[in-house]
Amino acid sequence: MTVSDLVIARAMFGTTMAFHIIFATLGIGIPFMILISELLFLKTKDQDFSIMAKRWTKAKGVLLGIAIPSGTIAGVSLSLLWPGFMEVIGRVMALPFQIEIYAFFIEALFLSIYVYAYDRISAKARIISLTLVTFGALASGVLISNVHAFESTPAGFRVENGHIVDVDPWAAFFNPSFYVTAGHVALTALMTGAFVMGATAAYKMLRNSPGSRSYKFHSKALVMSLVTGGIIALLSSLNGHASAQHLHEYQPEKLAAAEGLFETQSHAPLLIGGTVDPDTQEVKWGIEIPWALSFLAGNSFDTVVRGLNEFPREHWPPLFVHTMFNGMVGIGMYTLLIAVLGVFWIKFLKKEAVPKWLLWAVTLSGPLSVLAIEFGWILACTGRQPWTIYHVLSTADSVTSQTNLGTLYMLFVLVYLLLGVAVIAVLYYYFKRHPLMNDLSNQTDGDDKNYTVH
Repeated sequence: MTVSDLVIARAMFGTTMAFHIIFATLGIGIPFMILISELLFLKTKDQDFSIMAKRWTKAKGVLLGIAIPSGTIAGVSLSLLWPGFMEVIGRVMALPFQIEIYAFFIEALFLSIYVYAYDRISAKARIISLTLVTFGALASGVLISNVHAFESTPAGFRVENGHIVDVDPWAAFFNPSFYVTAGHVALTALMTGAFVMGATAAYKMLRNSPGSRSYKFHSKALVMSLVTGGIIALLSSLNGHASAQHLHEYQPEKLAAAEGLFETQSHAPLLIGGTVDPDTQEVKWGIEIPWALSFLAGNSFDTVVRGLNEFPREHWPPLFVHTMFNGMVGIGMYTLLIAVLGVFWIKFLKKEAVPKWLLWAVTLSGPLSVLAIEFGWILACTGRQPWTIYHVLSTADSVTSQTNLGTLYMLFVLVYLLLGVAVIAVLYYYFKRHPLMNDLSNQTDGDDKNYTVH
């Protein structure tokens, strides 16, 4: 096994997950937004919310069609590229994979009921169906991400003379990272779905005149998305604080790499921005907030935070995770600020027209939210290197012995490019052929009327 083979294997699986996580995340966030719109329709009897739910459901269906094959590829890649890792997972941590099958079944079953029996069930039954769709999607995401949690804080087994003994699958399942990781995955997925829907509404408002029927429709979607996204962004930031404390306790070298901290110290500063230089052991061009890292890690300025120099150099994570951490946190703060500004302008100032600069800022929040998801997973997985299972199994010992993976990797990239172009084209041409005004023109009073999309 050469270094290049290991790097290619990591790049191949990393590319697979970077592609799949977009659809997995939106597969959680969009059903939640559909559920919110159906709840508002039930409360207000405003048919605009019903139309939102139906149109967003079309997008959910297209994205699910890509999420299924990309998720299948990710599962196959685990088995083919990381047999050493899968051997441990098969003996200790198979439970989440087994339960996830049922979670996906729930999601698919009730999504089918919602889509195909929409006209035959009551509004409350549709809400029950969507609740179960959202629950199934959330459960799938949490269960799969729990494997990552186990990698970071392995539990429920011992290694004795090279053999796995004393296996307790439930202890492995409820490993120390379970609750923090599950909370973060759920909140960020819901937040991303809200801001992607809000970004879509803001972009449509930019293309329509204030006061027009379409502008008013998308304004309702914008407010709903910003309120939902803002609340969840605030909860996500609180969870992020808990995550930092968790890293301080269980993965101190990851926290040190994320903050570019080399020397163990109390009253440790928080460094924002800049690049980490391992030779000079400093963060260049970073903004330093005195004592903030110690407080973040332990709710006290006296908290001692361990630096990278306490660990062997070969156990240091790649130091670019500092940039990933800053990008993730920065985008989270940006989306929260945009949500507050947008809601304040529309709901409190009672302005009918939203300024273009604010609409462009909201439009930007959608792709930035997806990018934050990517940054977060790079930080979580790359920050654990050189370990596949923290302090138990190294990445080099996990990888396949198969060589010459470069050609296969290029084919994988080509497949993902084709799938990405295909999903964008399908969404574009579907909504171009089924414009919003068609739905609005069919709008009538009453929630028992059948409003089909023509």
